[in-house]
Amino acid sequence: MREVEEAVGHLTNLTIHAWPTNDIWIRDYGPTFVKRIRDGKLVAVDWQFNAWGNKYPDFDDDARVVEKICHNLGCLRSRSPMYCEGGGLETDGQGTLLTTSSCLLSPQRNPGWTREMIETELRQQLGAGQIVWVDGGGLEGDDTDGHIDQLARFVAPGVVVAAVSSSPGDSNCQGLLRNQEILRQSRTSEGTLLTVHPLPTPAPRMVGNQRVPESYCNFLFVNGAVIVPTFRSPSTDQAAMQLLSQLIPDRRIIPLDAYDLILGRGAFHCASQQQPS
Repeated sequence: MREVEEAVGHLTNLTIHAWPTNDIWIRDYGPTFVKRIRDGKLVAVDWQFNAWGNKYPDFDDDARVVEKICHNLGCLRSRSPMYCEGGGLETDGQGTLLTTSSCLLSPQRNPGWTREMIETELRQQLGAGQIVWVDGGGLEGDDTDGHIDQLARFVAPGVVVAAVSSSPGDSNCQGLLRNQEILRQSRTSEGTLLTVHPLPTPAPRMVGNQRVPESYCNFLFVNGAVIVPTFRSPSTDQAAMQLLSQLIPDRRIIPLDAYDLILGRGAFHCASQQQPS
């Protein structure tokens, strides 16, 4: 605890909780916060978690985190029977939700569940009115089975950025193009077509025999700003900053190096989970 306090310095608006976890990626095992329509109360959706389809055997501490957070905040907790990770969900906050069947319909997560059953649970827990399945393809090296937060993100209601390859020979190229087409043909909960902006990924990078899943879609909205991962790829880093600056003009765009963080196959969105004010 003392080491953490020394590392981050004295910040009056920061509270540190010494809770054990197995992984850094709290986006996936932490709560998905919603506000209940009838009274505005904060509710934490507690999805089932089994380390991305039982890929990593030690996840007991991760699976207990939501209960601790809810107890600490004194907020309501809605326990879902469905296995789901927060990185597999992307919403505009107005009823439109993006996800992938490669994740939610994987037999290692939800055996026996149909797409209709999953949609019913998403509507019940999150109030989603329109669910878009972005099933063109994922990123090589991604161990989540295609989390949407690496593929497509809302920057405003009805406006999406979608990862596309900057290299024609990239094995991700065709799948990402299919994602873009699916999004362009999809509608919001209000019935309007989505506006889609391509967000090129860096050139493929191998670490040993493993490709790392670098994507600028893993940005993080914070108060008054957006933290965007960069990967020491000058041309695509700069292009990502320019595009997001144009699309999100009311927030400061902050580039932050994720060259080493991505070795764990995630970036800043994966390592965070926001709570409504």
